[in-house]
Amino acid sequence: MSQNEFIEKCIAFSVKINKLRKYLREKQHEYNNSDQIQRSGTSIGANYSEACDAESKADFIHKLHIALKEANETIYWLKVLYGSELISQSQYDDLLNDVNELYSLITASIKTAKSHQ
Repeated sequence: MSQNEFIEKCIAFSVKINKLRKYLREKQHEYNNSDQIQRSGTSIGANYSEACDAESKADFIHKLHIALKEANETIYWLKVLYGSELISQSQYDDLLNDVNELYSLITASIKTAKSHQ
C-alpha cells in the first residue's frame, strides 16, 4: 500500500471519528470520552503524515510508534464507549475493524523500516 493510500485510510477513519464525536455529544450528551477518542483517533493519521516527512529513519520509526500508541489508545476508548453502552455493537465493530487495520499496517511499516536500517 502506498503512503497516499494509507493517508487516505487515515483520513476516512478520522472523518468517522469526528462523526462519532458529534453523535456522542448531540445524542448521548457525552463530552469527556468523546473528546478523548476524537484526539487519539484523529492523531493516528496526523502522526503517520508527520512520519512521512521525517528527518531520518529513526525519526520515521519514532513517529510511527507514536501513531501506534494513538491507535492503541483509540481501541481503549472504543471499548470504554461500548462497555458504557454509549455506542452500538455495529458502531463498535466498524470502528474497531478500521483501527485494527490501521494498527496492523503501522506495525508492518515499523517492521519494514527497522529491517532496512
